[in-house]
Amino acid sequence: MKHEYLECGKIINTHGFRGAVKLESRCDSPKVLAGLGTLWLSENGGYRPVAVRRASVLGAFVVAELEGVDTEDRANALRGKLVYAARDDFHLPDGGYFLADVIDLPVKDADTGETLGTLTKVDTRGRTNLFTVMTPRGEALVPDVPQFVVRVDVENAVYIRPIPGLLDGGAENV
Repeated sequence: MKHEYLECGKIINTHGFRGAVKLESRCDSPKVLAGLGTLWLSENGGYRPVAVRRASVLGAFVVAELEGVDTEDRANALRGKLVYAARDDFHLPDGGYFLADVIDLPVKDADTGETLGTLTKVDTRGRTNLFTVMTPRGEALVPDVPQFVVRVDVENAVYIRPIPGLLDGGAENV
């Protein structure tokens, strides 16, 4: 199921005393997050829009001034909150996809079509995304590189070309 709103960052601190917030970006780059005109906060089972008055990149982070957040106390109340963006606010290149859309997809052998497991998580902390695949033998980690991931079809499956031992379960196999 494709979600209308995608997690794009986290408010980690205040910045200054006029209500600006410091955000950790969960986008491809902080510049992408700083370019959004509206952020959405999850509240009471729904999402509330917050206009971004001004945003700039500060190293690996984003400093933003949000509509209605004009004091340090109001900014501090948002600390730790995740922020979301509307899916339509992003423009994907041809063949691009949102990582949120691959969660729970079947993982199939690119050559045989055999279902090998289910993609359960994506770790984005390293240089290369790491897919966690639940297989009949346990969890396996698959680097999102062309040597292994042949094609991602967000409507059907992630197609990989595994080497011997890759899907035997356990992080030591990567």
